[in-house]
Amino acid sequence: MNLQVEMEHHRGVLIVRLTGELDHHTADLVRLQMDEAIQRRQCEHVVLSLNGLQFMDSSGLGVILGRYKLIKQKGGKMAVCDVNPSIYRLLEMSGLFKIMPIYENEGMALSGLEVVS
Repeated sequence: MNLQVEMEHHRGVLIVRLTGELDHHTADLVRLQMDEAIQRRQCEHVVLSLNGLQFMDSSGLGVILGRYKLIKQKGGKMAVCDVNPSIYRLLEMSGLFKIMPIYENEGMALSGLEVVS
């Protein structure tokens, strides 16, 4: 399966919506696109919406952690939302939720990051 990446900027927040599979075949593409968007648009925060993500491996975890470190160095925050049960389990086992909040949907994530709509 392929991966679709949709990005939207909302009041200093980069919202990244992933659909498909985030694995070693697609990780570099996501990494490059997110890095470019973060640098070019001067984003303060990142919301990663994983509603359409069906599969993720350790390469995908690496992409998420790397972008987390990048945005954190800039003084920003990163949150995850709309996670399906299988991806949730992987993120939970990796310990990601100890450093990054998870929200039910994008609206709640934006509110959690204190971004007024």
